[in-house]
Amino acid sequence: MVLLDFEEPVGKLLNQLEKIKEVEKDSEVDVSKTVEDIEKKIEEKRKEISKSLTPWQRVQLSRHPDRPYTLEYIKAITKDTFIELHGDRTVKDDKAMVGGFGDIDGQTVMLIGQQKGINTKMRQYRNFGMANPEGYRKALRLMKLAEKFDKPIITLIDTPGAFPGIEAEERGQGEAIARNLFEMVKLKVPVICIIIGEGASGGALGIGVGDKVLMMENTWYSVISPESCSSILWRSWEHKEEAAAALKLTSSDMKKNKLIDGVIKEPLGGAHIDKEKAFASVKTHIKKYLKELSGFSGQERIDNRITKFSEMGEFVED
Repeated sequence: MVLLDFEEPVGKLLNQLEKIKEVEKDSEVDVSKTVEDIEKKIEEKRKEISKSLTPWQRVQLSRHPDRPYTLEYIKAITKDTFIELHGDRTVKDDKAMVGGFGDIDGQTVMLIGQQKGINTKMRQYRNFGMANPEGYRKALRLMKLAEKFDKPIITLIDTPGAFPGIEAEERGQGEAIARNLFEMVKLKVPVICIIIGEGASGGALGIGVGDKVLMMENTWYSVISPESCSSILWRSWEHKEEAAAALKLTSSDMKKNKLIDGVIKEPLGGAHIDKEKAFASVKTHIKKYLKELSGFSGQERIDNRITKFSEMGEFVED
């Protein structure tokens, strides 16, 4: 298990636990009481750390290498009924953006999200979860397909941002994202957006306009990453922790500022500690809000969506 710097106290206890279990394996000594005591201490230490997490530490948790990515969530909540669909019908199939139909306890839904990759080779293949314009156009094509067949849309957001390369700009990165914002507001079917990891800038917002926008507990959602913010303001990454705090990018800050509709609690220590529990929690929230949104007509959903996003932020008219 990969441990972050602030998890070092937990790491020491885990090492103790491993050694005790080795003793039990190599001898007939009963160490069950000792194991129980150490496991209790691990839980208490994780609770202690969880209560005092800084915004930057939550950013680190959102990027944890063992944290589940989009396809893991999709596989778990659809029980392997997911059928992936490919291509934007214009340029190519963007591997950073995945989507297709799946079944959630008898209800067919369209699932769309960014996929980062679980190792170096797959991260390169998935472009580190940074979609090109064709990725956002593929996402929009699939959303329109879902609307055609009257199926709800679930988006899973986890990206450090849209791909910033020259070729992406040449193919209209800004236009593709802007088009998605415009079209998602007008979708007649229920749309639920969930930030499961990083939610950076327009790359996240390009599939982030929904009736319900939710964040998992240890995720972040902001117009810019802490590192980039620090680079712009201080010409250095050294102030990333200060930038993270100033950006108000955590799930609790976003909920307080009424920019999201809810927070999905994670297992103690993060989603990577107990993936099955994290999957179950996400699935429960999806089913809950699908049931709630089914009570509205298509036009009511559109009107509510427009009202919700129009009321965000503060402004003054002269």
